[in-house]
Amino acid sequence: MPSLIRLLVVILVLAGGIYGGAYWLANKVQPISRDVTFTVPNDRYSK
Repeated sequence: MPSLIRLLVVILVLAGGIYGGAYWLANKVQPISRDVTFTVPNDRYSK
């Protein structure tokens, strides 16, 4: 039973770290916005 509790604690700590990292990225990192343009060849429309 202690090994099961240890496993659950390790899984919870890892999940908390992943969740915390995702939260930090979502709130602290500002994305760089830029315009992207590209032309589509006309032969793709003819089919």
